[in-house]
Amino acid sequence: MTQRNSGPLAQDPTDLAESLLGWLADDYFRVEVAGLENLPAAGPALLAANHSGAWGLDGFVLHKVLQRQVRRPVRVYASELILRLPVLAAYARHHGMITDDPTLGRDQLAAGELVALFPEGFSGVGKRFSQRYRLRPFGPGFASAAVLTGAPVVPVSIVGAEEAYPKLGEIGALARRFDLPFFPVTTPLPLPSKWLISIGEPIPAPARADSFAARSAATRRLCDEVWFTVQGMVDRDRGRRTTPFW
Repeated sequence: MTQRNSGPLAQDPTDLAESLLGWLADDYFRVEVAGLENLPAAGPALLAANHSGAWGLDGFVLHKVLQRQVRRPVRVYASELILRLPVLAAYARHHGMITDDPTLGRDQLAAGELVALFPEGFSGVGKRFSQRYRLRPFGPGFASAAVLTGAPVVPVSIVGAEEAYPKLGEIGALARRFDLPFFPVTTPLPLPSKWLISIGEPIPAPARADSFAARSAATRRLCDEVWFTVQGMVDRDRGRRTTPFW
């Protein structure tokens, strides 16, 4: 009878991703987290973080850190592109990551859950290294979800991902071949940059107005306030590192 391979190659994809992300967070990137006390112990909240690094690894590292240090589940909004990668797709499904949801987790917020997303979208990870840590405009969808559900927005800054996978250029032919927004020219493996993740004080959602015009204005104001808050946190935390790698 043929025995089933029990070596590393036979490891469950989710377990493999868990182990790899844990090692990256603890030993390789040496992630430091501040402000966990700002996450509400109960009720909905929407975590809005800056997005950076050529391959968008920050979303998985953020989820891994929160998974271990927060007593509540955090549903991360992720691009459907991750479902093309077997190991990451298995991890995403196992942890209930939200993909291809035009409401940006509105149902989960209405149910009292924590939802994390990156309002810059692909433009955040698509910028060149020379533009690192200069936040792109936030899409207003997250602010609309907050206004409609009454969920506060918790600003989150991530410093370190830009240096881990610096985007030096892009290859258009490969992007078209694989149907990607861009195909970056970057390092084959992530560099061992020092990561700092900060969680700011919640920003209350404005009261839901009756008129569409008033709700739209409130959404724009909230979107701008969160953008300026996260940019300020990123600028502050960049100054906390002696060098990008320590």
